[in-house]
Amino acid sequence: MKLVNQFLFCCFFIVLVLHSSRPATSKEVDDEREFDYSETSGKGPSQWGDIHPEWSLCRDGSMQSPIDLLNESVQIVSHLGRFNRNYHPSNATLKNRGHDMMLEWEGGAGYIEINGTQYVLQQSHWHSPSEHAINGRKFALELHMVHQSSDGKFAVVGIMYTIGSPDSFLSSIRHQLSDVAGNSEEVTAMGIVDPNNIEMGSRKYYRYIGSLTTPRCTENVVWTIETKVRTVTREQVSLLRVAVHDESDTNARPLQPINGRPVYLYKPTEVED
Repeated sequence: MKLVNQFLFCCFFIVLVLHSSRPATSKEVDDEREFDYSETSGKGPSQWGDIHPEWSLCRDGSMQSPIDLLNESVQIVSHLGRFNRNYHPSNATLKNRGHDMMLEWEGGAGYIEINGTQYVLQQSHWHSPSEHAINGRKFALELHMVHQSSDGKFAVVGIMYTIGSPDSFLSSIRHQLSDVAGNSEEVTAMGIVDPNNIEMGSRKYYRYIGSLTTPRCTENVVWTIETKVRTVTREQVSLLRVAVHDESDTNARPLQPINGRPVYLYKPTEVED
C-alpha cells in the first residue's frame, strides 16, 4: 500500500507540474454585476461561459471547481507534507464586488508554499452556502483565501463553516460589514488586518487541481480544502449576504464534474503526529 501511495503521489505532482507550466494569468472578475447566481436571469452559472468569449472555460473547461469530495473518489496519502502558512499583518480594504464581500490585502499578507512555489495571499471572500461539498453535504459558509505566485499561478485555500458558535475573525470585522450594509459605499478601509487570526490548524486537508469558481473560471488552480469544519452563527452568514448590494440569497456555484481528476486527502503519518 505504501508503494501504491508513493506512485499515486508522484503521478499527482507530474500532473501538477504539467498544468502549472501554463500560467493562470486571468484573475477573478472584480465587478461581478455582469453575472449572477440565478438560472432564470439569463446570466446565471449555466450561462457564464456565453457572456464573454474570455469566460468560455466556465462552459468548456474540464477542470472546474467546486467539486464534491467523495470518500470513494479520494485517495489517502501521507506524502504531500504539512500545510504551512507564513502570513503577516498588512493593510487591507473590504470591497463589495456585487455578489460577495472581498477582504483584500495591499501588497499581499505573507504566503503559503506548495511544491516549492510560494503563493502570496492576496484576498479572501465568502460563499454561502458552501461551494464545495464533502460526501454530498454542503455547509452554511465557505471562505476562500486566494493566493498567487510571482508567475501568475493561483492557489486557493477553502475553509467550511457550519452553524454554531461565532467565528472570531468575522466578529472582528463585524462593524465594517455593518457599515457596508448600511450605505452605498463599495470599498471600506480596514487598517491593518492579520490573516493569522483566520482559524485553520487542521493537519488533514484535501488537495486537487481545479479552477476559480467565478468568471473567468481560470483553471490549473491548486486547491487546498481544510477537513476541519469550523462554526459561524446564522447572523454572521446573514450579514455577509446583506452587506452585498444584490438581491440574491446565494453566491455558490453549482458542483462541477470531477472528470477523472485525482483528489487527495493528506493524513500525516504517526511519526509526523
